[in-house]
Amino acid sequence: MKISEIRNILKATVLVGDDQLDKTIVAGGGSDLMDDILSSLAEGSVLLTGITTKQVIQTAKVAGIVAVVFVRGKKPNENIIELASSYDMPILLTSYSMFEASGRLYMNGLRGLDGFW
Repeated sequence: MKISEIRNILKATVLVGDDQLDKTIVAGGGSDLMDDILSSLAEGSVLLTGITTKQVIQTAKVAGIVAVVFVRGKKPNENIIELASSYDMPILLTSYSMFEASGRLYMNGLRGLDGFW
């Protein structure tokens, strides 16, 4: 699934990475616990989270996550946006809850790894 499809499915706003919407996402998952992200998401995944700290972006970078979607309308501060931009990591915002956003992506064909959804 392309990031542009994720944007459309989640009616999301792109904060960073307008030029990367053609990147392919291989899987996805949602979590607010960084340990879960490191142990469960595969390289090339999209992360859905409600946590808006720099640790999310740093953890996503280490895990090889392609894009981050902040759920529940949460918007990260400018420092976090700049960090994601420095990593060339697309950041999207959606007003959907993590549950609903995950369900919408799943119903449109995006799967998690080992039942991570």
